[in-house]
Amino acid sequence: MRVFRGLPNAESRAPCALTIGNFDGVHRGHQALLARVREAAGARGLPVCVMTFEPHPREFFDPASAPPRIAMLRDKLEALRMNGVDRVVVEHFNRTFASQSPDAFVERIIVGGLHARWVLIGDDFRYGAKRAGDFASLRAAGERHGFEVEQMGTVADAAGARISSSAVRAALVAGDLDAARAALGRDYLISGHVVHGLSLGRDLGFPTLNLPIAHKRPALAGIFVVRVHGIAAEPLPGVASLGVRPSVDDSGRVLLEVHLLDWHGDAYGKLVRVEFLKKLRDEQKFADLETLSAAIARDVANARAYFA
Repeated sequence: MRVFRGLPNAESRAPCALTIGNFDGVHRGHQALLARVREAAGARGLPVCVMTFEPHPREFFDPASAPPRIAMLRDKLEALRMNGVDRVVVEHFNRTFASQSPDAFVERIIVGGLHARWVLIGDDFRYGAKRAGDFASLRAAGERHGFEVEQMGTVADAAGARISSSAVRAALVAGDLDAARAALGRDYLISGHVVHGLSLGRDLGFPTLNLPIAHKRPALAGIFVVRVHGIAAEPLPGVASLGVRPSVDDSGRVLLEVHLLDWHGDAYGKLVRVEFLKKLRDEQKFADLETLSAAIARDVANARAYFA
């Protein structure tokens, strides 16, 4: 899969089958949409292309009230790759991009930038300044410019509820990993490179892998049973803290710390994938390091019981 920051150069603008969206989480609704793009692309002999945005448009317009992120960009790209996408364009969302008229968006992006021959959009898709473009205007533009347009309806779960990023986000915020797993079709995960920390966990007897979190408001927070890929040949069991570490740090910086059960070694610099299996508790601020250490010991015991 090729990833472009902004529109591809002229040599990379081969005609494609295209879909556009934020794809936060790449949940089962997204997966169904991507399957339809693959089907149409295969029938037409075209590569599958996804255009997505960084930052999320709602983060650009109103950072204070923007929803928490489900996935880091790295994890979104990997999920797109796993769903058969050939080309991803990560478009920088800024004021210039947001101010384009619907016609300019079609002419500059869909036609001139990506050479789309077939386009699939979701039923809530809007484009152009003030979200003025919709399915009807895009289909009319397709007739003028020579590309096909198709719209995909809502994808629902077995109970008839819409599968959406909002639903996944709400499940994660509530710590309901079972509901998140059902909507995602897989365990929720975060990947990242292991970095050096303050060695406080080691001093307490529970050394940790430290993964910085780029976004200040991840959807998930708390203490979890996890499984870690990328350290050994098989995934390793562990217990993790995801949050701002109120007992030891007042900076507000978000960090993912993972203590691996019965594994010791040097993992600095490794790219690891942390899968979240069960929430144990919320973050707490403890009065002293002794109380914190006792709480971690209980978390480790609960994680061992889960895997047993």
